[in-house]
Amino acid sequence: MIKLVVTDIDGTLLEEGTDKINTELYDVVKQLKQQGTIFAAASGRQYNSIRHVFSPIQNDMIFICENGTNIICRGYDMDSTLLNKQDARELMEYIRTLDGCYITASTKEAIYIETRDPAFLDLMMNGYKNEMKIVDDLLSEDLDIIKISIYKESGVDCISERVIADWKDKFRVTVAGDPWIDFMDYKADKGNAIAKIQETLHISKEETMAFGDNHNDIGMLNHAGESYAVANARSAVKEVARHMTKANTEDGVLLVLKELVAKQKA
Repeated sequence: MIKLVVTDIDGTLLEEGTDKINTELYDVVKQLKQQGTIFAAASGRQYNSIRHVFSPIQNDMIFICENGTNIICRGYDMDSTLLNKQDARELMEYIRTLDGCYITASTKEAIYIETRDPAFLDLMMNGYKNEMKIVDDLLSEDLDIIKISIYKESGVDCISERVIADWKDKFRVTVAGDPWIDFMDYKADKGNAIAKIQETLHISKEETMAFGDNHNDIGMLNHAGESYAVANARSAVKEVARHMTKANTEDGVLLVLKELVAKQKA
């Protein structure tokens, strides 16, 4: 029996940077809960953003936020991981040298930015539904940062290889969507977050199902006996996953979960 289902959000469950979800999923999650299966959403998004997407069932699930740096269940902070402040400062100074890139610094309470670009603000606040704080200078703020991200509207593929090579010795660095590169402490990862939940709730890898589309999902797919890549996933994710399902735009995750509910009901 599957006792834990974990899915990525952007690119896996819905389109990048939106909150539009097939609301049929809410009923499916409730049915899974009745069958003894726990549902979790794992994303690079902050808690407020994920909670907004799942507001009707927020008390029926677990939130794995900011790529595994913060795990929350029913408002309880199960786990969080901070970045070294000096390393974070050096990273932000480096990002400032990259053309067309914005810095976001995530704390458990909000995402801090230092740009007032209207299009970027609209995406962050109205697309992702983030809790935002705009400051003049991130380096002058004394923040407990759990994740730093690069946002590049035109996409990060042209810089990701160099950026990862430059910082892989200090941070866990991962491409988290076409316009995003995320930097976390090495202890933080979606896979490590799932392992912590599995250990806490005595759930095995074989009793876990996970869905993903991007490089930051590979860790959690490796911790699931039943791992799925959506049809629009990157090739590296498809190579890791045991199964394939339809694209996020075709409700691939929902289709598999409906089959799981029917199977466990039989």
